[in-house]
Amino acid sequence: MTMAQPVDEPAVCVIGPEFIIPNPLEVIVDTNSKGSLLVTDINHKVMLKAKECNTIFHHQLLLLHADDRPIAMVRDKLLTGHKQWKVYLGDSIAKSDMIFSTQAAHVLGSRTNVHVFLANKKRKKDPWDFLIKGSWSKRNCTIYMGDVSNIIAQVIFSTFYTSFW
Repeated sequence: MTMAQPVDEPAVCVIGPEFIIPNPLEVIVDTNSKGSLLVTDINHKVMLKAKECNTIFHHQLLLLHADDRPIAMVRDKLLTGHKQWKVYLGDSIAKSDMIFSTQAAHVLGSRTNVHVFLANKKRKKDPWDFLIKGSWSKRNCTIYMGDVSNIIAQVIFSTFYTSFW
């Protein structure tokens, strides 16, 4: 997977400045049978971890630093058809710690559009802050800020590894 933010664009900080990378970066995403993820650089140095911590009512994924410090909790309510996710700071699920929420705009075939709303939105009718357009079959996604003419990041999967660690 290659992650990049164009150099001529201003940096956008949503979770923390340590996650802003101005140049392309190749990483390896490795998954195990329990749904956990391990993200390493090409030298196999651990960069991020993600582990499932589901409850009866929610699908949850905890993102972790390499040293197991919580970064963010990604949470989806299971018993609803809205395709909405909420992301909280650290391992919190408190409303005051919400960073942003997402909602699938539409899913056509293997193409997905996801609207991202920062937590400071006052009304649901306010426009989205970011748009993620992706294709599972083409194994890529592009992240836009404001409108579709302002690309701030791209992710291109060249290989997706699966193992049992």
